[in-house]
Amino acid sequence: MTMYATVDSPLGELLLVGEKAAGPAGDEVTLVSLSLPGQKGAAVVQDGWIREPGAFEAIAGQLREYFEGRRTRFDIALAGGRGTEFQRRVWAALDGVPYGETMSYGQIAERVGASGAGVRAVGTAIGRNPLLVVRPCHRVIGADGALRGYAGGLERKERLLGLEGALAVR
Repeated sequence: MTMYATVDSPLGELLLVGEKAAGPAGDEVTLVSLSLPGQKGAAVVQDGWIREPGAFEAIAGQLREYFEGRRTRFDIALAGGRGTEFQRRVWAALDGVPYGETMSYGQIAERVGASGAGVRAVGTAIGRNPLLVVRPCHRVIGADGALRGYAGGLERKERLLGLEGALAVR
């Protein structure tokens, strides 16, 4: 069953999409998507989805703590099986970029064994990240330190990096 909720944030109203899954403590919500307003490729509420704000309370709480500067890591169950095998490798590399730090697209490409011409493919995979903020694609910058591409807009990328104290020189 697909559920959704909206959460206010400093970036605008976030759309959270999840699925109910059996977990060790009973049913839990696994996060499928976190979209920003006006985001390129953002999720759109579909017929049959159930609005269930209560199911996302823990996730909303963690997001609130992050935006208040009180959380540096998320502990959220993520839905598996999304994306291609290559995209999942890139997304796993994103998960390894620590709070307050940045990496270049080339460094991510090296981590996933796709250096050289693979940097463009890495950029495309990063652009298809369905879990903005939670999966920190905003921490990936150009080799020259410049902010490059962000599905949620460069202003939001800059804001997230500023929040984390990792603002790149432009």
